[in-house]
Amino acid sequence: MKIALIATEKLPVPAIKGGAIQIYLDAIAPLIAQKHDVTILSITHQDLPDQETRNGVQYIRFAESEYLSSLGAHLKNVNYDVIHLCNRPAWVPVLKAAAPNARWILSVHNEMFAVEKMSDEEGKACIAAVSQIVTVSDYIGRTITDRFPEAKGKVKTVYSGVDLKTYFPDWTTEGRRLKEKVRSELNLKNQKVILFVGRLSKVKGPHILLQAMPEILKKHPDTVMVFIGSKWFGDNEVNNYVRHLYTLGAMYPENVQFIQFVQPKNIPTLYAMSDIFVCSSQWQEPLARVHYEAMACGLPIITSNRGGNPEVIDEGRNGKVIKDFENPDAYAEAIISLLDSAGKRNDMGKYGRAKVERDFSWSNVSGNLLSVYENRR
Repeated sequence: MKIALIATEKLPVPAIKGGAIQIYLDAIAPLIAQKHDVTILSITHQDLPDQETRNGVQYIRFAESEYLSSLGAHLKNVNYDVIHLCNRPAWVPVLKAAAPNARWILSVHNEMFAVEKMSDEEGKACIAAVSQIVTVSDYIGRTITDRFPEAKGKVKTVYSGVDLKTYFPDWTTEGRRLKEKVRSELNLKNQKVILFVGRLSKVKGPHILLQAMPEILKKHPDTVMVFIGSKWFGDNEVNNYVRHLYTLGAMYPENVQFIQFVQPKNIPTLYAMSDIFVCSSQWQEPLARVHYEAMACGLPIITSNRGGNPEVIDEGRNGKVIKDFENPDAYAEAIISLLDSAGKRNDMGKYGRAKVERDFSWSNVSGNLLSVYENRR
């Protein structure tokens, strides 16, 4: 089959500026290209050519300002068997008019069928036009089918994944080497490290973790909380909220570190130096990919009961879900419980690694997508 994978207009593919959708496309495309002819369509970037081939995948890039019209022109001139559009349901009618004979697959990574984003008529037209809708979590699937019951027969959850070959738990030789190396570089040799990875925005809740620090430090004064991220993908400019976080962090100069935007390829080593991973999202998170990354590196997870996040947590086995997700003390209690027991952290980490190997490798994801592409019901 000749397959087109269409990214959003926000960030380029490969994921040189990050982005869950961009990481997702860049990972699955070479695997699908082992059997089929695959093209990724995304926006241009100054560090990338307008066209190239990598790992058997063709990349074609269009200017962001003309992206939708350029996609339409391209699809009109190239005959694809399957077109997989990411996260832009409103584009489906326009683009399908350019390629009416292709099998259209929509993947939904956020609440794109919400009332404020799409009218009833637009939603129904999109659902009628596509063969199938794949969602990153059951939660996102429900946001579609609760509003549009007619979509139930077309909606299928295909969880995202992670490159297992790049993450090394600390019970492996390479994991121990990386942990020692990165901790030495960051002057964290004998400390317990809590890790947050994500955008530094209020909806991600890093301020709540900083507010939890006094309770944590009473019990474990050798703890350091490391925040990796910036206000937006690849943008290290400091806004008022980030400045507020820095001010809170400055109250604990020996116990809080901020590391700005990190290229996705360098993220695994920072997981490797950590003891616990925390996701404190306050919004209805679709299902943050950081959960897969933390499990791949054998870290116990503490996450908020928001959106799809709890779907990958087996309570008490690979992590803990915080139901009182706005309360700093709830995070402090869970973190202290794990800091109290290296054995518990190790058991949870091993369970999580086994779970991600079984269910969330990129090979699993590409196989699940292929079954969707090939389904002719």
